[in-house]
Amino acid sequence: MVFSTTNTDNKVDNKITVGIGQVFGARAPATFHSVLGSCIGVVLYSRQHKTGAMAHVVLPAQVAGSADTPGKYADTAIKHMLKLLAREGVMLEHLTAKITGGAAMFNTSGPLQIGEKNIDAVKAELTNANIRLGGDDTGGTKGRRVTFDLETGMFTVETVGQEPTVF
Repeated sequence: MVFSTTNTDNKVDNKITVGIGQVFGARAPATFHSVLGSCIGVVLYSRQHKTGAMAHVVLPAQVAGSADTPGKYADTAIKHMLKLLAREGVMLEHLTAKITGGAAMFNTSGPLQIGEKNIDAVKAELTNANIRLGGDDTGGTKGRRVTFDLETGMFTVETVGQEPTVF
C-alpha cells in the first residue's frame, strides 16, 4: 500500500521510484528505488510495522517563501515523512533512518558541490527529531542507485565499480 502526497505515477506494481524532491510512504511488500548524485536518499523505517517513507532530498534548506514540494529540502522532508508515518500509526520511537548519496559530482569547487551540505543537513534533522541512524553510505565522487525493501528492511546501495553495500 502506498500513501503519499506526491503523485503516485511512479509506482509500478510494488516498486516505487522516488524522484527528485519526492516523498513516498508505503507498507510491505513495496520497495523504494532511487538514483542519487549529490542528493540524499533518506528512508525512515519501522521494522515492527514494515512501514516506511523515502525522500529524495535535493538541497539542505528551504528558501523562505518557496512553495516547493517538502521532499526537496532536508529541513522539510524529515518533518513531512514523520507526518506521513504518524498518520499510518507509526510512532517515532519505532523509526530508524538509513541514508545514502551526497556525492561530489563535479570536478570543481564552489556552490555546485552541495553533497556534503546535504549530508550534514539530513543528519542534523535526524538528530533534531531523535531518529537513530541505522545505516549511512554517503560522500565520495560517484552517484548511487538505492533500493529499500519494506518487507526485509534491507537497504541496498549500488555504486559503479564497487560491490553493493547492504545494511
